[in-house]
Amino acid sequence: MDSMWTIPEAIIDCNWLKDRYDRQDIRIYDCTSYLHYTDEHPSQPYDVVSGFDNYRTSHIPNAAFLDLQQSLSDNDSPYRFTIPELQDLADRFKKQGVGDPFHIILYSANGMQWATRIWWMLYAVGYEKVSILNGGFAAWQQAGLPTQDSITTCSPGKFEARIRPNIFVGKQRVLEAIADQKTVLLNALTRDLHLGESARYGRPGRIPTSINIPFSNFMKNGLDYIRSASEAQQILAEYGLTPNTDIVNYCGGGIAATLNAFVMLQLGFSDLQIYDNSMSEWAMDHSLAIETG
Repeated sequence: MDSMWTIPEAIIDCNWLKDRYDRQDIRIYDCTSYLHYTDEHPSQPYDVVSGFDNYRTSHIPNAAFLDLQQSLSDNDSPYRFTIPELQDLADRFKKQGVGDPFHIILYSANGMQWATRIWWMLYAVGYEKVSILNGGFAAWQQAGLPTQDSITTCSPGKFEARIRPNIFVGKQRVLEAIADQKTVLLNALTRDLHLGESARYGRPGRIPTSINIPFSNFMKNGLDYIRSASEAQQILAEYGLTPNTDIVNYCGGGIAATLNAFVMLQLGFSDLQIYDNSMSEWAMDHSLAIETG
């Protein structure tokens, strides 16, 4: 844990978890999803594949599985990961075993952004006893720690939702942000997508006025570890972003943006929002302006 973080207990490491994974007051969840990019249906830039099959092969002992798309997204939406109505989301989390008195541990096998997405969803419904495993399952395996292949399911949890309605926002808030010089639109996608060198989301480009800090900038090179607080602070300072900056975070489908938002929350940024459907929605709506270059 980094003492410079605002919520240091929200990031744990393998060393911390290896001594606690069998405690009764801890519930661990594998949050892995995979995106398989395809050109077959331009309105949906990728197929989502649940990480459940890999979970069933090997996972951290006592970990259950959270299926983001099937169990925790609005499957009536045309977009892949649209957040459900928040009270409904709280009820879905309870069914999956989230609630008092449990300390929830989230990890992924393929990028911390899947864990930060679930972390922010829980934050939006008011459950805060939640930590992300720095380094994810890869770090656990590299450390030679035990794994299991038996499936864990959790009995329903108990918690009263305390809804934060302004965390996940829609395109109307983004339109307001474009016109508001005090708000920064921050794109977490890779540089080529930001510049419009790829048409992955239907129309190439970015939301007008937005700046680009790819979410991978906050990760140690080639590893699934968040950089130190001082390194992350330096990255943000290079873009003139300070904790009193209002920021709307976006990406392709509202996943990578949650990692940028998580890092900034840890650095004391308080006015943070996440554009839920991000470029999956924006690029397909031709009434909305787009920038390239």
